[in-house]
Amino acid sequence: MREAAFVKRNQARWQEFERTLAVPQSIKPDKLAEIFIQITDDLSFARTQYPDSRVTQYLNNLASKIHLEIYKNKREDKNRFVTFWTTEVPLVMYESRRQLFYAFIIFIVAGSIGVASTLYDDTFIRLILGDGYVNMTLENIRKGNPTAIYGDDNEVSMFFRITFNNIMVSFNTFVFGAISSLLTGGFLFYNGLMVGAFLTFFYTEGQLAQGAPVIMLHGTIELSSIVIAGAAGFVMGNSILFPGTYSRLESFKRGALKGLKMVLGLVPFFIVAGFIESFVTRYGFMHWSIKMIIIGISAFLMIYYFIIYPHRLVKKYGDYKRD
Repeated sequence: MREAAFVKRNQARWQEFERTLAVPQSIKPDKLAEIFIQITDDLSFARTQYPDSRVTQYLNNLASKIHLEIYKNKREDKNRFVTFWTTEVPLVMYESRRQLFYAFIIFIVAGSIGVASTLYDDTFIRLILGDGYVNMTLENIRKGNPTAIYGDDNEVSMFFRITFNNIMVSFNTFVFGAISSLLTGGFLFYNGLMVGAFLTFFYTEGQLAQGAPVIMLHGTIELSSIVIAGAAGFVMGNSILFPGTYSRLESFKRGALKGLKMVLGLVPFFIVAGFIESFVTRYGFMHWSIKMIIIGISAFLMIYYFIIYPHRLVKKYGDYKRD
């Protein structure tokens, strides 16, 4: 990139930083740290491309001012564990909202294909879920309890097994992004296909009204989390494919860190989903109103924390500039 183009692209942002630094007492520590990271990244790029230029000297002076301001008011953040979920994860989710949208679309399209395929080919469900699982479910339907599989194991052991499995699925979806965003997309597509086929299977057996609410007791959080993990994989995968002004390695490091924050932010939700599936889902014949309350609360929790709250947080902190 030519120096003039580099300056033109970033000048307004640097001037905004200077205006912000003019009143340092009004800057929140997280915002100051964010400005410092962006300026040092720009400085690193300028030193590599234009080592003896004026813009490099300017950025070096600006970075020094910010560094001085940070360490003049430095204090240990004793609440980092809390702020990770209250600030860091939501801000990363806001920055990754486009990848989240793409992941959601892939999942929905795949689910629709699963529905259509199962409706028009009764062997498709066996291809996706396997003969053993389909035959077991058919036997449970014959006995009058289509979701009996959720009550076949001890609650505590089931809780640890399911929670660990869900966390591993999300990490796998994310890690595939280190190889290619296409792998993350493929894994996300397969999961959507499987969900669509599974729900349609219950429909063809006349058990959708009973089966779907029971599955969604825990599935609301689980399926939402898979989509978010897919978005995390896209963030990391795209950082390799589209490094922008950063080196490919530096871009990958930044993308991997953002994606990892998103996946780690899912852990508490997987624990909640594992608890519901192990201790609540087994009571599939509870009153429909109780099911709807649990599903509604779960849906609100996921939508609020990963979509609504990040937007509100950004408004609170002011304009949030992406890297």
